[in-house]
Amino acid sequence: MTDGAMVLTIAVLGGTGKEGSGLAIRWALNGYKVIIGSRDATKASEFANTTNAELNGEYLVGMANEEAARIADIVVLSVPYTAHRSTLEGVRAHLHGKVLVDLTVPLQPPAVRTVHLPEGKAAGLEAQALLGDGVNVISAFQNVSAEKLKDPTTQVDCDVLVCGDNVEAKSQVIKLVEAAGMRGIDAGPLANAVAAESLTPVLLYINKTYKVKGSGIRITGLE
Repeated sequence: MTDGAMVLTIAVLGGTGKEGSGLAIRWALNGYKVIIGSRDATKASEFANTTNAELNGEYLVGMANEEAARIADIVVLSVPYTAHRSTLEGVRAHLHGKVLVDLTVPLQPPAVRTVHLPEGKAAGLEAQALLGDGVNVISAFQNVSAEKLKDPTTQVDCDVLVCGDNVEAKSQVIKLVEAAGMRGIDAGPLANAVAAESLTPVLLYINKTYKVKGSGIRITGLE
């Protein structure tokens, strides 16, 4: 972040999970104020304290999802699809006028390596329909391996597809992608989240078939 720029506060709902916590740590180390959100405020606070001790600094704070969403400038949703709707309903009152970055993939266990389209076609589209036009939903980070994110010193060999209907909001999220050490690609309107989300079970299948961890995607032909 540049000197003199406003320091944004990011709330990562579901921030105690692998992907959410990995991104939270990378953003905090890059100068953002980061809140770990959880349904359980005590769990969030304990996780933040433990992580701060490991990082040898005061980088994260933890609180309940609702309070985290109220305080934040940008809200990141990193929860399993089974908790997607209920989490959004719990924080909806605090999202108006904000950017919501939705990482959710509508996986359907146990067939997590097979594409599943939910009723609303994509989790990102369902979030937008639930929250209304007053919230800018941006879909991103679905194809990034949590295994690679958890170590902030590890280079993540993966591009991030960023889908949304608001150009300025997408630009903000692409900056977050870069702050986390990756390249963000404007992948078009939110409707294109159907394709981005569907790539995740494909990557999970590739991981298992080729016995690798953290396969990702690269967009070729760009400077």
